[in-house]
Amino acid sequence: MKQSRRLRNSILATTAFVCLLWWIKLSESFFGLELGFLGVTPGIKEGLLGLIGGPLVHGSYQHLFSNTLPLLILGSLLIYGYPRSWLLAVLMIWPLSGLGVWLFARDATHIGASGLTHGLFFYLFVCSIVRRDKVSVALMMIGAFLYGSMIMTIFPREQGVSFEYHFFGAVAGTLAAFLFYRRDPKPVEKKYSWEQEDDSEDSLIGDAWQANTDSESNADSQPKTTEKPEHH
Repeated sequence: MKQSRRLRNSILATTAFVCLLWWIKLSESFFGLELGFLGVTPGIKEGLLGLIGGPLVHGSYQHLFSNTLPLLILGSLLIYGYPRSWLLAVLMIWPLSGLGVWLFARDATHIGASGLTHGLFFYLFVCSIVRRDKVSVALMMIGAFLYGSMIMTIFPREQGVSFEYHFFGAVAGTLAAFLFYRRDPKPVEKKYSWEQEDDSEDSLIGDAWQANTDSESNADSQPKTTEKPEHH
């Protein structure tokens, strides 16, 4: 019951965030807003606003839709699997990915939540390697099955895609994983009855064998005497 409630809450939390992104995009369309200034523009002071606002705005509905499912799935996996560290991870990935873009990216305005999605993916990926418990590996297998191609999208592929956001999101997710992976305790592994070792019978045999060995060694250690025959 507790696990199902935690899974439900993780899905609700990520769904609420995705709904916020869609509400922002719909507001742009309905009210004629232009929110591109919230993106990360490298090298200028105004571009630092994108460290917070960059993941919230998208260039098109197709752009937003391409980030919706990864956010829902990877975000739910993160919150469910790492209840004590997920918020710290997001608070680190969000601005740090934008800072890397502001420092090193091409001269353009970089927007979208793809840096965040790549950070979530690499956080799950690295945590599964360093923790190596069943839950973290299972979560990563789900993420890798659906979005394993994110490993390749951190490199330049398309002209209009900010691979820099992908790359620095991956860097931020990796750093966060190394910093916070110990905050969530590993699950206690259940042992089944056939895995339990019953040494009671072996111990009895071992004691008997030991006692027999000791008696033989004591007999061997006592001095031996030979009686000389008497001559009459």
